[in-house]
Amino acid sequence: MRLTPPGSVRSLSRCSILLVLAQPAAVRAQAVDGAIQRAAHSVPVPTARAVPRIGTIRIDGRIDEDAWNKATPITEFTQIDPEEGKPATERTEVRFLFDDGALYVAARMYDRQAPNGIITRLVRRDADMESDWFQVVIDGYHDHLGRAFFQVNPSGAKFDALGIGGSNPDASWDPIWETATSIDANGWSAEMRIPYSQLRFSQAEVQTWGLQVRRFIQRSQEQDQWSFWKKTDVGGPSRFGHLEGMHVAGVPRHVEVVPYVVGRASYVKPDNAGNPFNDGSTTNARVGGDVKALLTSNLTLNLTLNPDFGQVEVDPASVNLSAFETFFSEKRPFFVADAGVFDFGNFNCYFCSNVSSVESFYSRRIGRSPQGADLAANAGQYADIPENSTILGAAKVTGRTESGLTVGLLNAVTRKESARVSSPGVPEFSRAVEPLTNYFVGRVKRDYRDGDIVVGGFATSVIRNLDDAALADRLNKHAESVGADLVLNWDRKNYSLLATTELSNIEGSPAAILRAQTSSARYYQRPDRQFSHGCFLSGCYDPTATSMRGLAGYARIAKDGGNLNWETAVNTRTPGFEMNDISFQSRADYIWQVANVLYNWTIPTSWYRYAYLSAGGQQQVTYDGVLNDRQLQLSGGGQTLNFWNLNGFYLNRPRVFDDRQLRGGPIAVRPASSVVSGNLSTDGRSALVFNVSPQFMRNEEGGFSSYVSASARLKPASNVAITFGPSYQLSTVKQQYVSTIADSTATAFYGKRYVLSSLTQKTLSLDTRLAVTFTPSMTLELYAQPFIASGDYFGFGEYDAPRELHKSVYGTDRGTIAVTAGGFTVDPDGAGPARSFAIGNPDFTVRSLQGNAVFRWEYRPGSTLFLVWTQQRNSADASGSLDFSRDRTDLLTAHPDNIFLVKYSYWLGR
Repeated sequence: MRLTPPGSVRSLSRCSILLVLAQPAAVRAQAVDGAIQRAAHSVPVPTARAVPRIGTIRIDGRIDEDAWNKATPITEFTQIDPEEGKPATERTEVRFLFDDGALYVAARMYDRQAPNGIITRLVRRDADMESDWFQVVIDGYHDHLGRAFFQVNPSGAKFDALGIGGSNPDASWDPIWETATSIDANGWSAEMRIPYSQLRFSQAEVQTWGLQVRRFIQRSQEQDQWSFWKKTDVGGPSRFGHLEGMHVAGVPRHVEVVPYVVGRASYVKPDNAGNPFNDGSTTNARVGGDVKALLTSNLTLNLTLNPDFGQVEVDPASVNLSAFETFFSEKRPFFVADAGVFDFGNFNCYFCSNVSSVESFYSRRIGRSPQGADLAANAGQYADIPENSTILGAAKVTGRTESGLTVGLLNAVTRKESARVSSPGVPEFSRAVEPLTNYFVGRVKRDYRDGDIVVGGFATSVIRNLDDAALADRLNKHAESVGADLVLNWDRKNYSLLATTELSNIEGSPAAILRAQTSSARYYQRPDRQFSHGCFLSGCYDPTATSMRGLAGYARIAKDGGNLNWETAVNTRTPGFEMNDISFQSRADYIWQVANVLYNWTIPTSWYRYAYLSAGGQQQVTYDGVLNDRQLQLSGGGQTLNFWNLNGFYLNRPRVFDDRQLRGGPIAVRPASSVVSGNLSTDGRSALVFNVSPQFMRNEEGGFSSYVSASARLKPASNVAITFGPSYQLSTVKQQYVSTIADSTATAFYGKRYVLSSLTQKTLSLDTRLAVTFTPSMTLELYAQPFIASGDYFGFGEYDAPRELHKSVYGTDRGTIAVTAGGFTVDPDGAGPARSFAIGNPDFTVRSLQGNAVFRWEYRPGSTLFLVWTQQRNSADASGSLDFSRDRTDLLTAHPDNIFLVKYSYWLGR
């Protein structure tokens, strides 16, 4: 991750939707296969028929058993690309059988250029296949909402995903199913066996399922679809065909148990040679298990005992100079699986920036690093602080009831954590760093009129046992939220209304609530804050308060179907809205608005395959009327005839106020700026694929940011992929916050001086990945990221007045500044009455090299062996410069910290 100056277009945290570029309706609809859906047209519904299996079927991809001849194949496929609406150029035959335990699928993909014309790659499960593929999508409950994806390519690589209640498909879903493929002179073929236990459907004896079947031909980028709709239609399960003829005697009751054992060895250099808690190596082992059981035909219980919640992927390196927390994605399997069920908020935009969906649930809050770690670190010379809060157990129930109610319930308990503390001559003692905590999340949705209306509810709760006074002064005793959302579609889903609201509440000691009031999300202590709504929803600064409440809201109305699309939306958080106990929230106190118009050209011409253009604007004000964001935006892009993709955008941002710049001080000014950004990627079918993304920003003060990232993806063999992704950023900002100094003579700034500086930042990084797939169930992946960042502070000074842009530099425009051994001594007014003060040298150069190697072998369905090696090297100094030769040497000679992990799991199911 590159270093980002505060205030630049990319200086966002969390899932803030940095820049959501407009895409053609065809791209949006096909990507999620009906996260937004459309009512059926008055056209015949295509129908496939399954027949009983008679005789043995061996899943080997050859389709040579007599039983297949009893089934009538479906053969009518229509192109989505490249020639929309025309018949498929190659013949495809798909047959369906069933028995008491499973659905069987046989697909014959004829190809006149076989076998050489068939493009295939051997990749890990759920990876981008970059090849020919065949896909079956099943709406088992036939409610025009849920869908299960089963996809395979000619090498036998699998992709599977699950969509529930209109949510985007969740590729973390890994059902137990069988598939095999075969390539011959006539094309390729695939067989599938999909157990009923992995699907959700009604208890009716005679079943009718929604069905979609797709084929993709990589060499011509041809996508064929059995149940056809146009690119400009809002498609999905309501446009699926039917699978009929299945007789299922009963829905199986299914239980899966996956016990596991984990061994871990860490070799981490201690910070101090005399540290009694770290001799440089630790080893441990643990045993646990997961249970998955069907409570009803459509509700699943996932239970984990003594869980292993370690992640095998490393987080990217970053340097954060803002006041806001850095967001990292969830990578732990228990929380990634079925994550879509807990989605809340229905946020969407064609183009927007610096905005977030309504904050609801960020699963990395569960098992987080102890929040009282600094209490232990400051209590003695040595401290043995747990890396994470131990999760004692977690359970979730997900699924969809027969009445159409989509349900997600999750509960987790983390234990009380303590750190051992030691100092020379002082007996070792314990210091509490995290309390016993219970986390709960509940999500329900009900669909009406084939998904034209979706009404949902959401609730969260965090309860802590705060028996330690120091923790009670910094953590909320309990936090709750309740919310509701609505999706309304009309005119065959061409038009939509999205609406969300959520009420939050936190309670705790006055010190804990004061921390929330004065946090970077709201800065209630700002001296010129003029909240004009009284204390409605805890909008007042009150150091004695023991609770705080707030409200969030979002609404969007749009035309999503057809070539011409438009949208307008509003998004708001009252000052007291606070969700950081269980979610990720960077700010409150705003009313944000956006409007965009988008046009799609989806019919290929002599110079493009598709293109789009979008224009719009957005702005944001606080609840006391401060305009702190405004921009006009223009974006466009498309695909050339040779399958190169390009897109870009332009932003114009006028001068606005900034109520966060001085970190609790008076309002400052954000200078006017312009941003130009682009992206170009070459034909993904090639053995070598390039991508380049430049971005440039310049503001009226002379500040600028120049950033470029590139990647080269090499595919030297059908089972090997190597990616190199270098990036470089050079930026200079003129308003970098440094420090706050109390000074009674600074009357214009309410008795404080807010020291700023110019800052030149440089960042260089290289993301390197190697993926080797030995079989569809055995992979080796290597990742390494060298990262170097520097910051050179200069031109220290302060604003002349609140709400003004001009800054006076110490030693040039006002007062004096002198270099000292540890930093600087500043006399802000020369011979005036103000006292001199000292500031440390904030210059920095940081270096890190982190990476890991992950070997994964699914040695039998559902049973996996992981071998993981993670290494990290770090180095830092106050040079404030980036010298590649020096920094490379320092990085390679830094002491490596190594972690080795072995995890063995065994799937038991019936």
